[in-house]
Amino acid sequence: MAIDGYIATLPALLLIFAIGAFIAVSFPRGRKKNREIYLSAFNDLIEIFKPDDQAFTNIGGLVGHHANFFFKEKDELKKINATITLMPRHAPLYMPISKLLMGNDRLFITLYMRCSPPGEGHLIEKKYADCRGPKITNANRLYKKEVKWDKYNFHLYYERMMMYDQLKQFIDNNPNPGLIRHIAILPDQRKGFIFMIPQHGMVGRNLEPAYQFILKIFKN
Repeated sequence: MAIDGYIATLPALLLIFAIGAFIAVSFPRGRKKNREIYLSAFNDLIEIFKPDDQAFTNIGGLVGHHANFFFKEKDELKKINATITLMPRHAPLYMPISKLLMGNDRLFITLYMRCSPPGEGHLIEKKYADCRGPKITNANRLYKKEVKWDKYNFHLYYERMMMYDQLKQFIDNNPNPGLIRHIAILPDQRKGFIFMIPQHGMVGRNLEPAYQFILKIFKN
């Protein structure tokens, strides 16, 4: 009888050992992958922004990091804040839940300017806006059009026709959004905003056009 009980529990023990081994192997791999993503992203930000000073803070162990970039008073920019939140690749049992809740890794970039732009404007991917995206605070007083940006459907919000023309021209000049999912121009707060899905080695080439576009809008 005791032998029969042992045989019956053997598959369960093997399953537990297999899960334990899977977790043990996944932890260093996931930690390494997340480190590669955020270091690559933040190095790209430094290369593009060229700040006069910077500070980095860990805000969530292996999944959350924050950066502050500062600029001299002569610049149009006051500062830039960037926050990256990553999938818990080191915790494979939680990954499916996180994938359901978060969807992807996220990189939020906020530009604080010294002057106001000529009106509010947004380019936000429709799928992102409908599922996990922020609500446009002033959507009720903004004009809205649906635009196609490569294979993605985007909402284009604008306060003035000038802003619509600028955003549409940006799409025409950059036919593929790449990792970009939201660009915002917020005159009341003197802010520009970029949301993108960070990928190793890809942030810089996708961020550069959007960053230069926002600077151009505020200079005008």
